[in-house]
Amino acid sequence: MKYRNKSRQSGFTLVEIAIVLVIIGLLLGGVLKGQEMIENSRIKSIVNDMKAVQAAYNGYIDRYKAIPGDDTAATMLARGWPGTVGGTGNGVLLITAAQTFTNGGEQGAFWRAMRASGLLQGDPTAPATAVGLPRHAGGGLMGVTSDLAGIYGQNGVSVCVAGLNTKQAAGVDSLIDGALPANQIGNSTGTIRGETNAVNPFAPINTTPVGVAYNETAVTTWTVCMRI
Repeated sequence: MKYRNKSRQSGFTLVEIAIVLVIIGLLLGGVLKGQEMIENSRIKSIVNDMKAVQAAYNGYIDRYKAIPGDDTAATMLARGWPGTVGGTGNGVLLITAAQTFTNGGEQGAFWRAMRASGLLQGDPTAPATAVGLPRHAGGGLMGVTSDLAGIYGQNGVSVCVAGLNTKQAAGVDSLIDGALPANQIGNSTGTIRGETNAVNPFAPINTTPVGVAYNETAVTTWTVCMRI
């Protein structure tokens, strides 16, 4: 009598394994592409946040013929705006580099004026401390500065953002100043200037920063500023 071998070979064929690997590759590619799209969208939003402050600043001057943050508390109360924080009314906005992310100097009055006028969103009664500062799309603090010694080698009023990763800093730089050079150094020239440091938020300085390549493997965060 003959006995039939009922055992069958188990496991996947090479074709089946190849199909699974292709599917996994497509899924991973889709995830990575999605992450890249999300990050690019976040970078564009950070730039929009900075440009919104720029537009609001110029809009305020055009509407009220005064510098936002310099108007006195009495002037702002006369407009019906809430809060008691005001500037000196001397025609000069004074916020030092060190006060950029502390909301010191006339910065508290700056955000009160911007928000109360409706040119920017936010609570006009927010405290004149770091708690009262807005946050950009990347999650870090936003601040303005008008240090008389200039910021990163540029005079005038600047809007700054802190806590950017290297990819975000490079993206903001290239969106505003154009394509980066081959050496990837763009932080020390153009409208956008900044520095990388382990401290977050890292206050800007008065002198032009040292040129540093945007190396995306770096773990420290960036502060970048745009003159408005």
